[in-house]
Amino acid sequence: MPDAVKEKVGSPHRYQAQGVIITPTQQMISSGTGALLTSLLMTPMDVVKIRLQAQAKPAAFSKGHCFLYCNGLMDHLCTCVNGITPSSQWYKRPSQFKGTFDAMIKIARYEGVTSLWSGLPPTLVMAIPATVIYFTAYEQLKAVIDNMDVVSRAFQPMAAGSLARVWAATCISPIEMVRTKIQSEQLTYMEVLQAVRDMMRAKGVLSLWRGLGPTLLRDVPFSAVYWSSYESMKSYVLNTTGRCNLQFHEAFTAGAVGGTLAAFCTLPFDVIKTRRQIELGEVDLIGNKKETTATWKLIRNIYRTEGLKALFAGIFPRLVKVAPSCAIMISSYEFFKVFFAGQNEAAGINPPIPSQSFLPVSSRKDQGFSSPGVSRGGEESPIPIITFMSQKLSRERASDSQGVTEDKT
Repeated sequence: MPDAVKEKVGSPHRYQAQGVIITPTQQMISSGTGALLTSLLMTPMDVVKIRLQAQAKPAAFSKGHCFLYCNGLMDHLCTCVNGITPSSQWYKRPSQFKGTFDAMIKIARYEGVTSLWSGLPPTLVMAIPATVIYFTAYEQLKAVIDNMDVVSRAFQPMAAGSLARVWAATCISPIEMVRTKIQSEQLTYMEVLQAVRDMMRAKGVLSLWRGLGPTLLRDVPFSAVYWSSYESMKSYVLNTTGRCNLQFHEAFTAGAVGGTLAAFCTLPFDVIKTRRQIELGEVDLIGNKKETTATWKLIRNIYRTEGLKALFAGIFPRLVKVAPSCAIMISSYEFFKVFFAGQNEAAGINPPIPSQSFLPVSSRKDQGFSSPGVSRGGEESPIPIITFMSQKLSRERASDSQGVTEDKT
């Protein structure tokens, strides 16, 4: 996500971004649209992966077991049930697949193209709000941190990303638990509410956030590494090329590289989180009687019994999943933010920054995503901001150039 100088303008909920006012509502729409596109593009790969796993190990998908379903945005705990409806047992449909591409072709041919998005709608109810909260919180927190001037600019993306992830996960965790309970036990909404009340009465209010710890153990470091690396790469590209704007492919590449680096650094946390989440699901949702293992004990047991390499198991599948997801999400998010900025400016809602003394000479261009440095104390900031250069300014510059030419003649 681009680093932006955000100044309060008019309404306290509006901030200067991209040279024009971007409201939180527009940030939410941008992130929500990006989340939807990411899910639509990435879900088929996870559906195929789960179908291949169910074919290879059918016992793992029998009643009473849990598995993780990823729609490109977040992992969702799913429980295997005795299928009552076709959608509840899509992962157990009989199949004979030879590999990933063979599975994708056969699923589309014999079950219909929409089968590649099996199980997606219920998860979007959680994933899109979680993404909207996460990205919007990042923007707002980064603006607050920058205005308070309590954290070095180099660490602002890390701090804002970590705090935004904590906030988003905390908000969504109880709702995700309710969704999983509905799916696993075939309960009505009234029955779920009663079950939640009983659980809170027996185990306390904090039981609604059971399993949040392992999630934060992976997601907070991931966010810190991702945003820091993404912002650093973006700043480097802009400073090296002397341009004020990132090309679309540059934003896409920076997102993919940042996601790859973050996924690799946090892989041990992902292994722990996956095992812990499935274990908690089988105890809390299915009712298995085995005792759960504390997170730190689980780490120690894996290291002692399986070795260090077990903490880095599945590196390639994780990178294949995370890198394109991050690239699609951040590039589409940036695109729609610039789109809204242009709409606002064209409507005259928020005029561009009047003083061009804020912008270096190289930034006075009109290209895609923009991130010129902003002067602080006469020095150009190493962290870029997003700037949307208006057509009005372009026309004015063209007019000035024409006037100079006429004078010379």
